[in-house]
Amino acid sequence: MPEKSENPKIQALRDKKVQSRQGGGAERIKKQHQKGRLTARERLDLLLDKGSYREVDSFVEHRSSDFGTDKNKFLGDSVTTGWGTINNRLVYVFSQDFTVFGGSLGEVHAEKVVKIMDMALKNGAPIIGINDSGGARIQEGVVSLGGYADIFLRNTLSSGVIPQISVIMGPCAGGAVYSPAITDFIFMVRGSSFMFITGPEVVKTVTHEEVTFEELGGADVHAEKSGVCHIVADTEANTLFLVRKLLSYLPQNNMEDPPFVPTEDSSLRVEPALDTIIPNDPSKPYDIKEVISLLVDEGEFYEIQEGFAQNIVVGFARLGGHSIGIVANQPAFLAGVLDIDSSEKAGRFVRFCDSFNIPLLTFVDVPGFLPGVEQEHGGIIRSGAKLLYAFSEATVPKITLITRKAYGGAYDVMSSKHIRGDINLAWPSAEIAVMGPEGAVNIIFRKELQKAKNPDKKRAELVADYRKKFANPYIAASRGYIDDIIEPSSTRARLINGLEMLSNKRDKNPGKKHGNIPL
Repeated sequence: MPEKSENPKIQALRDKKVQSRQGGGAERIKKQHQKGRLTARERLDLLLDKGSYREVDSFVEHRSSDFGTDKNKFLGDSVTTGWGTINNRLVYVFSQDFTVFGGSLGEVHAEKVVKIMDMALKNGAPIIGINDSGGARIQEGVVSLGGYADIFLRNTLSSGVIPQISVIMGPCAGGAVYSPAITDFIFMVRGSSFMFITGPEVVKTVTHEEVTFEELGGADVHAEKSGVCHIVADTEANTLFLVRKLLSYLPQNNMEDPPFVPTEDSSLRVEPALDTIIPNDPSKPYDIKEVISLLVDEGEFYEIQEGFAQNIVVGFARLGGHSIGIVANQPAFLAGVLDIDSSEKAGRFVRFCDSFNIPLLTFVDVPGFLPGVEQEHGGIIRSGAKLLYAFSEATVPKITLITRKAYGGAYDVMSSKHIRGDINLAWPSAEIAVMGPEGAVNIIFRKELQKAKNPDKKRAELVADYRKKFANPYIAASRGYIDDIIEPSSTRARLINGLEMLSNKRDKNPGKKHGNIPL
């Protein structure tokens, strides 16, 4: 704390700065801490590099006079905005202050957020919003609603231009949820953050369902059931650490390449364990994450939406120092089949990577799309088309590795050569076919099986014959659909070499305003 200045004007400035940093005052800060939550500025202290935060609009006050609000004003109102650095890279931030009017959004609150979002877009740097708010400031009426819409518009205009990250660290309800929903990634804190359109009381009134805040819109609900949340952590400190880590994989904007991080992990490293990681029995599962960890730099994989649609795995890693996005079928969960949720999860991730020049590495072990009335009525056709559209549209370097099954339309969808895969590799264990041997035999040899004296024995013979002829990568390779069949142990070197070969790739889509993805 600096000594008192002899200049009264300078001292008055210092006093106002201190007052602004106090938010709603000591008593309300104490209540915030008692809930296990940090204040708006304490959160930024953890998120940003030490001493880097530069606050703006700390003297702003609301202009409302209705319902006695003119007698209750706070410097800076209910949000702090500014910029700082994370690992010495510029970011713009806003952090809602629950100690002032419950963090509610009014006219000047929205103006502050809009100003910092505009600065982020103009200067090409990520925007991070920390949400902890009771919602719209009712005393200001429709002005608050207009403020939300002003923010939504900027979220939309910034989409695909700068990374946008939302961190939910308290309530986020009603119309307020749509700003985070448009952003690229949503982080939540287990047990203390909530998102919902209508709260438990309204739900009870309208539908007569009794539900708690946690059951309705808690972190685990959105991380595992709805898929709204991308990353969940147990504490605010851990959540903010994970935000910092995510940014290490991302460029500042869509005109930059992602950061290169030199590694001591040899690009020629051989992994003998990969030669035996695929079970001999094609019906047995294995964990694709083990494959990923054996291939990427230092074995470090930053998974996105880990608890949602676990039959597909998405996330960030590095290969030879290059930041990459990984999409992988997970045979250890639902046999890696594609369904509604997994298609949408992967499709959105692919589009993010393509927006920000992050190369895509796709691991394929997929028996097809999930059959069933529920899936068909739920729109599996539309959802599968989203993933197909995303991969087809992507112009970043795309490397695909088929580890085992690649059946039917799912083969096409998973970044195949036919939809502009740049390098398509396969292990000797790959099975590329219209469908699995059992299904194919039942269709092709239906009449023959009906006439057979021992149908089971005959079916087994036909399945073995079909598997020998078609359940392998060689027919696809003979047509150039697979560029090479490689030994699993040598995969890391081949992937890194491919990335470096593609580093100057130039590809573009036909000129248009935008496509019409099957939403």
